[in-house]
Amino acid sequence: MQPYKKGPDFIDPMWLSAATGRDCRNLDFYLMGRDEIVDTYQRNAADADVSLIEGNKGLYDGLDLDGSNSNAALAKLLHAPVVLVIDARGMTRGIAPLILGYQAFDRDIRIAGVILNNLGGARHEGKLRAVIEHYTDVPVLGAVHHDARLQITERHLGLMPSNETGEALEHIQMIGSIVGNQVDLDRLIQIANSAPTLEPVEVKTPVISTQGSNMTLRIGLARDQAFGFYYADDLDAMRQAGAEIIPFDTLNDRELPADLDGMFIGGGFPELFMAQLENNVSMRNSIHNAIEDGLPVYAECGGLMYLARSLSWRNETRQMAGIIPGDVVMHGKPVGRGYVKVRCNGKNPWPDEQTGRELQAHEFHYSSLENVPTDLTYAFDVVRGYGVDGKHDGIVYKNMLACYTHFRSLQGYNWAERFMSFVRDVRKNRTLDSKRNCNN
Repeated sequence: MQPYKKGPDFIDPMWLSAATGRDCRNLDFYLMGRDEIVDTYQRNAADADVSLIEGNKGLYDGLDLDGSNSNAALAKLLHAPVVLVIDARGMTRGIAPLILGYQAFDRDIRIAGVILNNLGGARHEGKLRAVIEHYTDVPVLGAVHHDARLQITERHLGLMPSNETGEALEHIQMIGSIVGNQVDLDRLIQIANSAPTLEPVEVKTPVISTQGSNMTLRIGLARDQAFGFYYADDLDAMRQAGAEIIPFDTLNDRELPADLDGMFIGGGFPELFMAQLENNVSMRNSIHNAIEDGLPVYAECGGLMYLARSLSWRNETRQMAGIIPGDVVMHGKPVGRGYVKVRCNGKNPWPDEQTGRELQAHEFHYSSLENVPTDLTYAFDVVRGYGVDGKHDGIVYKNMLACYTHFRSLQGYNWAERFMSFVRDVRKNRTLDSKRNCNN
């Protein structure tokens, strides 16, 4: 099964990837063109028996009044049948007008079935099935009774990511067994197989021409319980641009892997592991010294927090890597949340960063960066969103770029290739400098 998630998200895709054994792919109207969505869907579904798209929010919810970026719009674009999963707790006869309303709101959407969730028991299930059968033509594919074992732990920013619990696969298997006994999976697969084949589309991603693009570059990737928010498409784009991705553990490894050409520290929840991050002094020093020595580094959100001077949460403060001259403070409410738009100001060292160009992305952070000097260099001006201070984002220091913004390496902004091109240029310059020093 090939999983997809609509919209910007890291945690749900991590669980979907763990459940299916395949990288979940995000489909996003704000960050992707329609042809790019179709292409991403087709390429990844080509060798899968079934594709499953998890929506976000309700079927017809979206940014625009016309619903052009809703789950329904995605279903229409991909000609995908829709299965409604309805939390029917406390409902009886009222389930019928709810389903009828979903059907009537857009007749071009094919609602192929409904799964009833969080039911009170067999009697409750029987009433709901009778009502739905009497008033609608939508088949009930399953009825999942309330069961505390189905819950996934939630905390201050949402579901616990699957990379933080060693029991994730066991939990997934248990959920699969419970749900599988209450949902007609064979009929669900039949519905999936009824989706028509889409016409192929051609998407051309802008390519940055550089010499030596066949050079393999060792890129360290922080991947552990504290940092795990990465889009599979971004990592694929890095590999296509010449990256050999070398994972490392900020919590347990003593230092960075040897002979790195660059480093990527993605998002995560460093605040939950800030004591371990602080205690791993040798890793903090290794990262600090590598950046001071000019190692090209890209850090997003949690990565920015780790590279700051300190991190404070729940009346506790811990020392971080100390590259960014500022202190991160966690808050009870989001500081930056949702889609963003930033404008390039010409100060990002990556190639082909056109001054004045506007880039679309997203952010989700409950932290702010405080006590920063006024002379920090920023790569972007914030048009929509918050970033570092509501006006700027993308802290530039030596060969490091650190953002609260999460970019995706897509047709609109192929950041992975730009970063890899920058890494390649830095390596070439270092090689030339070494040769000159040897000749002197």
